Amino acid sequence: MEMDLDEVPEGREMSDADLVRSAREGESWALEALYKRHARMVNGMAWRLMPHDPEVEDLVQDVFILAFDRLSRLENPGAFRSWIGGITIRQAHKKLRRRGLRQRLGLARSEAVDLDRLISPSTPPDAAAELRAVYGIVDQLPAQERVALILRRVEALPLGEIAEQMGISLATVKRRLSAAETRLQENLARVPRHSAKGGRYD
Repeated sequence: MEMDLDEVPEGREMSDADLVRSAREGESWALEALYKRHARMVNGMAWRLMPHDPEVEDLVQDVFILAFDRLSRLENPGAFRSWIGGITIRQAHKKLRRRGLRQRLGLARSEAVDLDRLISPSTPPDAAAELRAVYGIVDQLPAQERVALILRRVEALPLGEIAEQMGISLATVKRRLSAAETRLQENLARVPRHSAKGGRYD
């Protein structure tokens, strides 16, 4: 997506609400400004949810196209960042579900997670070994559990926000997180020299 912001009004930093309102009035520079402001966040979230998927870049583009197409539905223009974050989560969830189905049908093979990008070179060897085990387990979780766990553990979102972003109830979020933690701990119990602790979602 080519971005040219020459037309952006000078003199002040425009808020997301200002940009959304301008975009709704047909100002293309406002869409470009929204993209530049939030592309890094969307890309980072998409990559953390789908770290080894070759379609992550396409997902990011699809998220912005979908968001800009539905911009008139955004009730609070100032909430654009949270809103597009929710779109990213739901689109990633769909892709993860489709990928899991293709793998079960033998139509696609599982790719190894690119751990070199996820684990810092300065991480102590024992901690790195545990992180590798954790990422390997998380990658095998059902899509709905995986997304909820990453939003909680990696993105550090409150339970209520996870429920809102995933479009599910708070009770469902708690069930998915508990199930994911149980699977994680059961599998980590088979890995030597670990100290991970489970989570409760009361």
